[in-house]
Amino acid sequence: MTTSPATDPLAQDFVRFAVDAGVLRFGEFKTKAGRLSPYFFNAGLFDDGAKLGRLAEFYARRLLASGLAFDMLFGPAYKGITLAAAVAIELARLGRNVPFAYNRKEAKDHGEGGTLVGAKLAGRVLIVDDVISAGTSVRESISMIQAAGATPCGVAIALDRQEKATENGADAPWSAVQYVQQRLAMPVAAVATLADLLQYLDASADAGLRAHLGAVAAYRERYGV
Repeated sequence: MTTSPATDPLAQDFVRFAVDAGVLRFGEFKTKAGRLSPYFFNAGLFDDGAKLGRLAEFYARRLLASGLAFDMLFGPAYKGITLAAAVAIELARLGRNVPFAYNRKEAKDHGEGGTLVGAKLAGRVLIVDDVISAGTSVRESISMIQAAGATPCGVAIALDRQEKATENGADAPWSAVQYVQQRLAMPVAAVATLADLLQYLDASADAGLRAHLGAVAAYRERYGV
């Protein structure tokens, strides 16, 4: 007999918010791995002040509850820049004021120069991004943080898709998040996961939303970890 995972109220509230905001959509979408996914999460659609502020609240609450120890935030270009800034503001509002920094894609050859902007990278640095698709952004961020003499200490993301990564065109036995956790030795704090999304659909009183449960469950059965 299998037991259902305990319901995470913060994750359920976040999934509801993402669906209501049109950021989490259902249908048929092609992923970078070439899979046809029955859902799509686009954090770039948290595109006004109210939605971004609410998103930052979810990140901050998850981080404070996670127990992850960090001294500052780092946002990898491009989506991570806005996320790190917004989360820093929300953490300060909650009484946890920390510096933040981000990188440019291209080095600046005038003014302060370089690729890093914001606070000097120092101490334990937490990377803030929307999702982890292949771990590439995380690896690049780790290299920048270490090159600056600081210590990367973890990653915060909005959604863990909990699906197999691809390696050399084939399905890997691990997910991108597991790769970061196990191979890069970085803890990952996700506001919500695919399991939370399935719980939300299963409990929804909206028949239109519940209609997507079968497709999402089948997708996880095929590609989940």
